[in-house]
Order: sequence, then C-alpha cells, then structure tokens
Amino acid sequence: MAEPEHLPVAAARAGSPEAWDALYRRYQLPLYVYVVELLHHEAASLDVVQETFINAARHLAGLREDAKFGSWLFGIAHQKCVQHWRKHNREVLVAEFSGPPLEGLEAETPEDILLRQERAEELMKLLNELPAPQRSVLLLHFIEGFSIEDIGDITATQPGTVKSRLHYAKRALRKRIEQLA
Repeated sequence: MAEPEHLPVAAARAGSPEAWDALYRRYQLPLYVYVVELLHHEAASLDVVQETFINAARHLAGLREDAKFGSWLFGIAHQKCVQHWRKHNREVLVAEFSGPPLEGLEAETPEDILLRQERAEELMKLLNELPAPQRSVLLLHFIEGFSIEDIGDITATQPGTVKSRLHYAKRALRKRIEQLA
C-alpha cells in the first residue's frame, strides 16, 4: 500500500486528537473491508476495527517507522482476527456485509451495474472458499495494495510464505473460475 506523504503519526503520538482523527478517517474503511472479508461477520468486524485502533493508540510509541503506520495497523488487525478465530473456534461465520456502495457509475446502465455486482459477488464467493491465510494475502495484496514484505510483517510470516500463499490462492481461484465457465 503506498503510504500517503503526510501521515500525522508523530502528532498522534504526541496526543493530538486531530491527528488521530485524520489517521482514523484514512484507515477506517480499508481496515474494515479487510477485517470483514476475513471474519465474515459485520458486528465482529466493527469490534475488531475498534480494538485495533485502541491497541494502536496504546502502542504507537513502539512504532519505529512512521511511514510503516498502515502496515503496522493492518498487522494489529490481522492479529485481532486470529484471536477472534481462536476465541470463537469457528471456521465459517455468516456473511452480513453487502459490499461497498457503487459510486461514479452514472454512465453505466442498470444492467451493467447489476452484471458487475453479480460478478463481484461471484468473485467474493470464490474468495471465501479459499483458506483464510490465502484469502488474507490476496486481499492485502490486490485490494489493499500492500507489498509482499508488508504482508509478511502484517501476517507475521516470511516473504517466501506470502509469495507461496499468493501463488496457491491465485491458482485455486483460476481453477475455480475455469470450472464455472
């Protein structure tokens, strides 16, 4: 994920409410989308995002590189998801998230919008069939735009493992799409 040039991390560390508000506004939605795609439960995802920001506020002094704030924050969220899975000991939770609203589509016909929504839903169903570690790296890499190294930091895995999971996830998706065609 390309970090914005001026993240007010130092100001947030100093206790500025405005800086925390700016960081929250910047990362709230991407973090929520990532978490809800891992947990498949809207209320639990909201709780995890809230816990992530609380944890970040408590431990911001330990962040060594301000430019790594985004990957550090996603790493906290990832660990919170793992804790949630362990605590609830469930493999699958019912998905309640309907997806982000479509914006800027005035030129498309209603049929185009519906077709695109159906394709996105099909893709999300296929993503949901992947094991959580593979789904996680796909979401972090292709949706959130994190590098292999950042994903390794977030998921506490080696870059080689991230590459392997990404490879197998893409291969599994490709195979599943070919089966549907």
